[in-house]
Amino acid sequence: MVSTNLDFEDNTKVIDLYGEHGSNLKLIEDALGVDISTKGNQLTITGDAAGIDLAQRACVQLYNLVQQGYPLESRDVEFAITILSEDPKAKIADIFLDNLTIKSGRKKISPKSLAQKYYVEAIRKNDIVFGIGPAGTGKTYLAMAMAISFLLNDEISRIIMVRPAVEAGERLGFLPGDLEEKVNPYLRPLYDALYDMLPFDRVARLLERGIIEVAPLAFMRGRTLNDAFIILDEAQNTTSSQMKMFLTRIGFGSKAVITGDITQIDLDDRTQSGLVEAKRLLKDIKGIRFCAFSKKDVVRHPLVKRIIQAYEEKEERKKQRLP
Repeated sequence: MVSTNLDFEDNTKVIDLYGEHGSNLKLIEDALGVDISTKGNQLTITGDAAGIDLAQRACVQLYNLVQQGYPLESRDVEFAITILSEDPKAKIADIFLDNLTIKSGRKKISPKSLAQKYYVEAIRKNDIVFGIGPAGTGKTYLAMAMAISFLLNDEISRIIMVRPAVEAGERLGFLPGDLEEKVNPYLRPLYDALYDMLPFDRVARLLERGIIEVAPLAFMRGRTLNDAFIILDEAQNTTSSQMKMFLTRIGFGSKAVITGDITQIDLDDRTQSGLVEAKRLLKDIKGIRFCAFSKKDVVRHPLVKRIIQAYEEKEERKKQRLP
């Protein structure tokens, strides 16, 4: 066991680093297996060399974030530890301070993992981006944030968000109401993300004027979408022909982001997922970028990451039992 000391200059900022009753330091201790003691502005880290190194990097970089006015929360500390554990040379400020500009928005939005950072950069630089990974990794949410940012900065003229209504299938006719009322439940997650980023009345006006459109994938057939930011969510539930149809709708001045989780395909066993096929066919085409997410990138409730882990272990055991 060895120890090292860190000295910080600003009395008020160091309190923000420590967290209420030292809660942020406790998160670092538990995650990295070190002991941290404080005396005023001095912090002493005790543990093995690897743990001390990561804890020191985390404390210094989080302190620098606080100095730049970043409102540090406990979940930010957890994300920082995960990022530095994956890449000790990562610059936390480059990730957390990459705020998406959303005028009149409800909150500042920034990447919370290396994969999210690469995803945001890929959307900025490429016209077609695929985000593939488990639930809770921010694929759709960040795509929505980028779309709103592009719209409010006059980089595109409209946002179009689509989802396949695969679960409905033949049962759609048994649901009450007209077609819009029948497919609306499948589009609700897209509305939820919208309302989380913009005031309700502003979303309503944009929807009414057709500047933001939320529709089932089938409604895209026969259209050419120019000067638009198009998001295809739950793309693992597209068929091959649906994916081809969607990708060929993209017109001049448009961007498309396709998100999905290839471990959650609801198609019948005889139908190949259009997302799986697209990954195989399009991975080497310039201008198209594939971004992969894993359970390490989950930014929902901490239990979500453990749930994903449990199901992955179940699938692995199932594979091992196969001949």
